[in-house]
Amino acid sequence: MVLLNSLFTWIMKKRIHQIELFMKYPHDVQEEWFQSLISTAEATEWGKKHDYNSILTPEEYKDRVPIQDYDDIKGYVDRMIKGEQNLVWPSDIKWFAKSSGTTSDRSKFIPVSMEALEDCHYQGGKDMLSIYCHNKPENKVFTGKSVVIGGSSQINNFSPDSYYGDLSSILIRNLPFWAEFKRTPNLEVTLNPNFEEKIEQIAQITIKENVTSLAGVPTWNIVMAKRILDITGKSNLLEVWPNLEFYGHGGVSFKPYRDLFKQLIPSDNMYYLENYNASEGYFGLQDQSDSEDLLLMLDYGIYYEFLPMEHALEEHPKTLRLDEVEIGKNYALIISTNAGLWRYKIGDTIKFTSLSPYRFQISGRTKHYINTFGEELIVDNAEHALQIACRATDAIIRDYTAGPVYFREGEAGAHEWIIEFEKQPTDFQKFCDTLDGTLREINSDYDAKRFNDLALAYPIVHRAEKDSFYKWMKSRGKLGGQNKVPRLANERTYLDALLKIMNT
Repeated sequence: MVLLNSLFTWIMKKRIHQIELFMKYPHDVQEEWFQSLISTAEATEWGKKHDYNSILTPEEYKDRVPIQDYDDIKGYVDRMIKGEQNLVWPSDIKWFAKSSGTTSDRSKFIPVSMEALEDCHYQGGKDMLSIYCHNKPENKVFTGKSVVIGGSSQINNFSPDSYYGDLSSILIRNLPFWAEFKRTPNLEVTLNPNFEEKIEQIAQITIKENVTSLAGVPTWNIVMAKRILDITGKSNLLEVWPNLEFYGHGGVSFKPYRDLFKQLIPSDNMYYLENYNASEGYFGLQDQSDSEDLLLMLDYGIYYEFLPMEHALEEHPKTLRLDEVEIGKNYALIISTNAGLWRYKIGDTIKFTSLSPYRFQISGRTKHYINTFGEELIVDNAEHALQIACRATDAIIRDYTAGPVYFREGEAGAHEWIIEFEKQPTDFQKFCDTLDGTLREINSDYDAKRFNDLALAYPIVHRAEKDSFYKWMKSRGKLGGQNKVPRLANERTYLDALLKIMNT
């Protein structure tokens, strides 16, 4: 096993030279991918409609193809699900990643081509290990197995030759044999659609394995970890898996979970690496151990554009190329991919922290924010303020969500928060004061609306009982996989549903 670990580590580290190449020549790499994507798709129905054969520059591409959202491409997706091919991409598309829905559909089905699987999603997973091996050459991660909590996958009802499921389940189902050899538990358990049954099976099986790494969304890994500790009677995961050394996480911000994982895995040698892998593509990796910033991955078959959020509501908004972005500004991510997504707005916002190389932070969702009163509160603001409040009161947060309290006659509006604590604040009032005060410091719009309680009164903060969010997600059929607790909303649907659960 030690020899095998050395071999795998050597192979993974070789990729670092290619990563360094696109870091050094980012614009050349993006231009090459732009030309490759356009020429590859020019004979598709989409390519003919927009005359890809005559597009020579990104500027012509912007003029020819409008920005798309899911409702714009749904007609093509429906046809692909039924078996039609060569619509938006020339190779056959048989897999569709199921994602959260739009206003017109409960679910979105994002096309996943074999090129996207191999050159984007799998390459991202391999690069995550490459970066880890490069940053920690003394690692022994390949001497044991990895635990990955996948979603569910099934043959859809439209065609016997096309499939859908959570992205994680699609990736796991198509893994090469050598990767399957290093993973636990088996495929049947990992893809069990009954989440609670699956967690029990994973816990019972993996406590007998030499687990060296974990991967997946923090929320569901915590559920698994707590069940393992219940079964074994151990106080932390290192007593179950003494060789555990690496956790590759993504899907949600890690900030609210960091202190909780320190309790579950009490070791300064535990290595955490964030990845930004969505149904639409693999976009970023945390390449530095001393920084939470993500490196923008430029050679995965994705061409990037960036829409300044101040122009997002314009009828024909102008996007920026990579060489036009600025540090600290919020941009909606627009992508064109080797799965046939063209100028597609995925719904995430990012802000750059470095332009050489291009590193960024995920700042939120284009739809997950509160702006009922002009306060423009984004997830990045909320995460930062909660982190400060937790530090000030020695608290640990398990989950949270927030939304507006609308104006009432003679009363200002407010923000209402529901927070489930893993560790309660030593002083709850101080926690609330710090949350509000920090938001006022970092968000001038919020501060202006809070001035003398003119538009925004002091926030209302509820402490949820244990497992309230778990029960709520279960009631929505949203356990496991890539399902995530919505953090901020511009209306009260989530708040009211949670409050109902808390009061029953």
